[in-house]
Amino acid sequence: MQPLWEVADFVRTLRRQMRFGEFSRAPLRLLRVELRENIAECDWMARAVDPWDADLSPSVRDRNLTEQALRDAMNVRDLLFSVFPDVATANIRVYREGELPSLIIAGMVKREEPPPKGTRSLAMRVKLCGLQFRLDDGRLEPLPREGPT
Repeated sequence: MQPLWEVADFVRTLRRQMRFGEFSRAPLRLLRVELRENIAECDWMARAVDPWDADLSPSVRDRNLTEQALRDAMNVRDLLFSVFPDVATANIRVYREGELPSLIIAGMVKREEPPPKGTRSLAMRVKLCGLQFRLDDGRLEPLPREGPT
């Protein structure tokens, strides 16, 4: 029962702590959480554009969405390791909504490899902790699909 309680605690804490983002009031939409021994997998949809950003230029909106998605990835990483004490690694996948959801952030993060505290760049901290993403002029671009096309 303990793993089931931990998953329930994770979902409740995620909903409570990440109900709103810094750049978007949209909630984080959790798609999947899976625990296998000391490995966790967590997938979610990136937050949507805030309605108040409708009058901003597309480049500013894209930068806000990018920063929000990167902050959310780091916060979920920290939350996974704080709620699940036995988890050593976590596979994280973040998707952007669309006709076909696109993978925009993915990777395996490890508990014993926290991002360096002296790194000022949020994007660099996210990369250093093991997550991959592609930026094009401040916009998160879809990652290449795995396997045969």
